[in-house]
Amino acid sequence: MKKIDFIKAIAAQAGLSQDAVSKMLAAGIDIITAELKKGNEVNITGFGAFKVSKRAARNGVNPRTKEAIKIPAMNSPVFRAGKTLKEAVR
Repeated sequence: MKKIDFIKAIAAQAGLSQDAVSKMLAAGIDIITAELKKGNEVNITGFGAFKVSKRAARNGVNPRTKEAIKIPAMNSPVFRAGKTLKEAVR
């Protein structure tokens, strides 16, 4: 399902306009992104949690040249599914 299909499905189920749903979805994504940038976790009960995982610096290998490279430390977004979502998918 693509973003536009997702917006259409929410609009149909909630009885809202696609424009309103699109704005709400964009605002939700912006808020989640802002909170993750701050290093905070976003929990949505029954769905899951978005959090930031800190990855340590490590050594790697360039597959083309076989040259050793250093991969810098970085923060990475992670989603952990909640119990309700896991059970629904099973």
